[in-house]
Amino acid sequence: MRAVSLLIGSLVAVLAAPQDPPAGPARTSEDVTVDGSQVWTTTKIELKPGERLIFAASGSLRCPGQQDDNGPNGLNRGYRDLLRNLPFNNAGRGALIGRIGEADVAQPFLIGAARDLVTASAGPLSVGVNHTESDLCTGTYSVRVHVYPPAAGVQLVVAKEVRALSGVDQELFKKIPRRIGDSQGNPGDMVNFVLLASEAAMQEAFTAAGWVKVDADVRGALLSGVLGSLSKESYVTMPMSQLYLFGRPQDYGWAHAEPIKVVSTRHHLRVWKAPFQAGGAMLWVGAATHDIGFERDQRNNGITHKIDPDVDLERDYLRKTFV
Repeated sequence: MRAVSLLIGSLVAVLAAPQDPPAGPARTSEDVTVDGSQVWTTTKIELKPGERLIFAASGSLRCPGQQDDNGPNGLNRGYRDLLRNLPFNNAGRGALIGRIGEADVAQPFLIGAARDLVTASAGPLSVGVNHTESDLCTGTYSVRVHVYPPAAGVQLVVAKEVRALSGVDQELFKKIPRRIGDSQGNPGDMVNFVLLASEAAMQEAFTAAGWVKVDADVRGALLSGVLGSLSKESYVTMPMSQLYLFGRPQDYGWAHAEPIKVVSTRHHLRVWKAPFQAGGAMLWVGAATHDIGFERDQRNNGITHKIDPDVDLERDYLRKTFV
């Protein structure tokens, strides 16, 4: 395994709603035509953290099985429609959506007919239609987007990867167990990343990067699933078993949002607050893994997730979601 990646800082917000009109002219603007038959359309805009985006959209689409056209806000999702796995399950079918960053890690968000936001993410901007790859919707949306520089006096702190940092050295790594374990002491996943941040900043960073807290137990998962169904929202997490590091179960469990339909393959991690600091900063130690299917648990003959053995790839995936 390569050296543990070091991440420091926090993401203040991914999609924050500004309160005041832009103070100056737009840095760039673009008009984009979104074809209803495609899920994603790439723009020419490359974004930087802290920039403000103002969207305005018009047009209509009709997707298979629909009685009427819909606009950029999409259609309200019924119970039958919840069986569809959409790019952004919290928005209606056919809605105008966006994403910022690399396709394999960027988290979609709703644009609708109008949206005004500040991004902490960097990377290319894409706009799209909230439907499945097999939906051949007809019609187009016309989208205008203005990009404004970061507001003066607003400090945006973003997560960053560092190769060296005072207090983070081999002496520190000697204090960190290489593997986590279960309650019986059986070795489990490899430790493959550390974070330096306050507890609040750590939570903000994960949330901003599109990670969601995972239910602590099955009972909580079932309750959340019922509530999610009642509110017509897709349930994105499944329970994560308790594993141990520093003599206690994880302080936090996080999963990169994926619908329950694809729970056999998901990105998830566990994080522990270390009982010591690094260079005077709070230290978090974690194990990130990628579930790639199911297999039989040799300990109890039950069913468990099959983990991708290349833990460096999952650590790199985590890094990309942050930076």
